[in-house]
Amino acid sequence: MYIPALFAASPQAVQNLLASPRAANLVTMTDQGLLATLLPFAFNPAIGRYGALQAHMARNNPQWSLAPLGEALAIIQGPDDYISPSWYASKAGHGRVVPTWNYSTAHVYGELVVHDDAGWLGRHVRHLTGLHEGGREDPWAVDDAPEKYIAGQLRAIVGVELVITRIDAKEKLSQNRSAADAEGVAAGLRSIGREASAAAVERARS
Repeated sequence: MYIPALFAASPQAVQNLLASPRAANLVTMTDQGLLATLLPFAFNPAIGRYGALQAHMARNNPQWSLAPLGEALAIIQGPDDYISPSWYASKAGHGRVVPTWNYSTAHVYGELVVHDDAGWLGRHVRHLTGLHEGGREDPWAVDDAPEKYIAGQLRAIVGVELVITRIDAKEKLSQNRSAADAEGVAAGLRSIGREASAAAVERARS
């Protein structure tokens, strides 16, 4: 990934991308070419040197059964937004402004490990569900469903774990703009309901 020094993600920003419940594109090079699948994941910091991303995919998906040639890659995408030049204070001053795109992303590389056993999968889906259901007024739990039904669902999926070897991460959040322009971007993002993106722009300047 091309990362200008100004846009290099801080260690804390990387941890935020890993730990926040979201999905990532798992990309592997195989003897049948490149394969990619979008998968919800959970980050486990206790695995290996840098932690691991744990996910699952349909058993019918051929990606898990085709051994990767070299490292596998998970592409994690944080908030991303179109940035209008009309939000910049400098538009009124000299007008030399153009649109851009703000984003945060991490390219996570590692060794792909397959888990084809009900015990690992059961623990994984309960943990993953808890990450997304936590905080809801009436959270759903895996064990709310009939045991036989869940057992059947687990047989239809396979666990995949990316044991992390390295991470490239970037945050382009208006760090190259003046303070007044960045304030305008944050205000503009809030005006369209993008509170998390606005907060990220403000955090990048703190």
